[in-house]
Amino acid sequence: MVAIVDYGVGNLFSLECSLNAVGAEVTVTADPNVLKNADQVILPGVGAFEDAAKKLRSTGLDRVLKELADSGKPLLGICLGMQLLFEKSYEYGEHEGLGLIPGQVVAMEGVIPSELKIPHIGWNALKFRNPTPIFADIQQGDCVYFVHSYYATNCEEFVTATAEYGAELTASVARKNVFGCQFHPEKSGSVGLAILKAFTRLKEEDIC
Repeated sequence: MVAIVDYGVGNLFSLECSLNAVGAEVTVTADPNVLKNADQVILPGVGAFEDAAKKLRSTGLDRVLKELADSGKPLLGICLGMQLLFEKSYEYGEHEGLGLIPGQVVAMEGVIPSELKIPHIGWNALKFRNPTPIFADIQQGDCVYFVHSYYATNCEEFVTATAEYGAELTASVARKNVFGCQFHPEKSGSVGLAILKAFTRLKEEDIC
């Protein structure tokens, strides 16, 4: 069973439908016991980093997610959910993340050419950097769908793919059993479905 973390941030319906489409049993939950009993856990998210981090802390889900990561359970952060995996974000201030992957989240402004629009919205090709099991069924150059204004940096050791948008931006990361996609696999057609399906096949013993 795949558990989607419900903490009041993100459109969970499309993610749930995509997981159902690849044959996964899915539950959307904020119950720590359900999360602990799931085979895999997905942390979604859209919106502001500070608000999302506060919601995780106020519900105690921040501690639960850290415990799950430490236990070896496969954990996937998507979009803002990926950004929350890092140590901190500089989105409208400085805010603490979960600290599961070393690095920071910073603005694209001043990094990409000024003529490019922010947020970065649209389809971009993945450029593989390091092997990751969630990309087992896709190819270098496959396109996925992005919507973001901030990106992860100072995390080169853990970058599994980048995407070109006036600069090489972090597209995905992995550290042992913790994975992150800056893009939305649930909005990325057959490529995104292949990524989600590969994630649902992961077991603790396969990656720890």
